[in-house]
Amino acid sequence: MAAAACLAAAACRQEAGHQLPAPARLTNVVVNGMTPVKDQGSNGNCWAYAMLAAIETEHLTRGDSVNLSADYAMRALTEELFARLYLCQGHTATSLRGMAQTLLNVMQRKGMMPYDSYRADPSPNCRTIARKVGLVARAAAARRTGLERSMPQVAQLLDDAYGPLPRRVYMLGAEYTPQEFGRSVCAPGEYVALTSYTHHPFGQPFALELPDNWEHNEQLNVPLDSLVGVMRRAVAAGRGVCWEGDVSDPGFSFRRGVARLRPGTDTSQGARQRAFERFETTDDHCMAVVGLARDARGERYFVMKNSWGTRNPYGGLMYVSEDYVRLRTVAIVVPRALLQAPCAARTGNGLSGAGGAGAPHLHMAKDMTA
Repeated sequence: MAAAACLAAAACRQEAGHQLPAPARLTNVVVNGMTPVKDQGSNGNCWAYAMLAAIETEHLTRGDSVNLSADYAMRALTEELFARLYLCQGHTATSLRGMAQTLLNVMQRKGMMPYDSYRADPSPNCRTIARKVGLVARAAAARRTGLERSMPQVAQLLDDAYGPLPRRVYMLGAEYTPQEFGRSVCAPGEYVALTSYTHHPFGQPFALELPDNWEHNEQLNVPLDSLVGVMRRAVAAGRGVCWEGDVSDPGFSFRRGVARLRPGTDTSQGARQRAFERFETTDDHCMAVVGLARDARGERYFVMKNSWGTRNPYGGLMYVSEDYVRLRTVAIVVPRALLQAPCAARTGNGLSGAGGAGAPHLHMAKDMTA
């Protein structure tokens, strides 16, 4: 069990072998604003880095620069893990894994801090912290000490790992609590998650059946062409987009900065469903989508901001082919406003293309599915 837990926690730092030739020359069509590429180290918290990066890009497009702290989110989630372990008397998973929506939920409950206000260098090992917190929680539960009396020990453990927690956030001459700052950068319900699988009806939300979706967050189910169309047009409009998907495919190579499928790979809705049901597509990584590109043959790519540091040809960015996205995407998170009003997309970028009709009951602007 311990070995399995370690493998799961390291999943979003693994890379499959790469056997495909490099794509023809890549040309950027759109590259949105982004904060510097970060490095999650050996932790499995790509979901926090990616969703925060999407929020940062959204604010940069608005002309409002923010750089947010993944360490603060992980500390807040660890405190919640302790309470859950204590009240369940240790009979629950000791894990700090999650999905992009986990970050949104933590932010709504605990707020947020700027990157420069709260960060450890390097970030501590989340698996080690979770294990220590689990030991404290089980011992406290055995003694029935109560949460209030047990929490100081956990707070000291987290202070030692991340550093003492500031009580207030100071930015541009204003003073905030973490909760106030969190609401200022991400309003409740501002983002919505989309997915595309046929074992549930289109146009309806459902909770993806994934190990990391332990909160049972719901995703709106839409046809595949609609999913990719929303993603493409959101990026073209400079909006913040978070991608969740599979990076175990042999065509994914961080070293080369490219993710592609073998020529002729079936990327239909049916093939996507089969890959999910056979566990060939799993939710093992998250990245922020920050741009669009084409290669010399006209194949489209999404430019994604990874959280594995900058040591690849593109400074930590990944060029992910649209076919790869069609087959290996598990879910995306986009601003909810995109589903009610047309994107103010940039013009003249050569991004028009075929796509499917919107899902039943999905109030999506007509041009969002093109």
